[in-house]
Amino acid sequence: MQFRILGPVEMYDERTGVRILPAGAKQRALLGALVALAGHHVSVPRLIDELWGEHPPANAANALQAHVARLRRQLPARAPHPGPDAGGAGQEWITTCPPGYVLRLGGADTDARAFAELAARAQQAAPHTPGRAADLLRQALALWRGPALEGSVLGDICAAEAAQLEEHRLAALELLYDACLRAGRHGEITGELEELTTEHPMRERFYDQLMLALYRCGRQAEALCVYDRARKRLVHELGVEPGPVLRARMEAILRHDTALSPPAPRPAASPAAVLPAAVLPAAVPLAGAGMQAGAGAGAGVQAGAGAGEVVLALGTEIDRLHRRIEALRLQQRQLLRRFEALTAGAGAPLSAP
Repeated sequence: MQFRILGPVEMYDERTGVRILPAGAKQRALLGALVALAGHHVSVPRLIDELWGEHPPANAANALQAHVARLRRQLPARAPHPGPDAGGAGQEWITTCPPGYVLRLGGADTDARAFAELAARAQQAAPHTPGRAADLLRQALALWRGPALEGSVLGDICAAEAAQLEEHRLAALELLYDACLRAGRHGEITGELEELTTEHPMRERFYDQLMLALYRCGRQAEALCVYDRARKRLVHELGVEPGPVLRARMEAILRHDTALSPPAPRPAASPAAVLPAAVLPAAVPLAGAGMQAGAGAGAGVQAGAGAGEVVLALGTEIDRLHRRIEALRLQQRQLLRRFEALTAGAGAPLSAP
């Protein structure tokens, strides 16, 4: 059995090849929340808040119990599996553990966990075998069937999980295109990166990777146009100039820096030999929070291998902070939509005291 949340919530019975889709938004939200917190007790009040928010029904506990019962009936009988989180044949997947419920995976899996395992293997392979890393990341990203927990985000549990999974997906995409650039596959990724810069216009890393890929394809003018497009968007939306890494990339393209050339294929090469530190597309800060720290990254385009390691360390930390900012923004938008829905349902705004 595989529980799937990288897209609409569903269950896949690997023995029969049958896909099971919970009926109704509340059933999907309930399963999504239990999968997101699989192996952990989820209290009844928390699940009530997840499904009904600020307006639970009068008999919310009974209504939740009915939803759990219907969800249990849709799940096939589980096969016996040894282990602390296991159950014997016929045991329920969803266990009542007062004062709440817990989903015990046992021998089952989730597509989110499979995605994370493939991405981790790719990260280990990237320094020495970037082509292998790119293939693993393609497999990982192929598990996505749409936005995480699509149609199930009613409350905070699913909203937080969806935001985190989306950040992991974007990080995997960045790692994928880094690996492709190191493997000399720049010609394969320009179209995909064009789409990503449109879908995520505030994410400078994709612009940086696209500029490098275009330059290596002999399309210098287009690479410079990408910088101009990124600059206009950032100035218009955020009132800031592009970060130091993106500016350094533009300057390197203008002077035809030899460090931008595709890496020569070398068997069993070290990571530094496969791709000089000057060429590694480092993580880019979104706005002022990482601008000062990123100044060292801009100098790293011309620095040696030692400086390159410092740049990468700074870039990794800046990228982590950037992903956290994006996750908080997504949660803020979801909370704002929920607030607007609640105030609209109230009929009219409250009068001032």
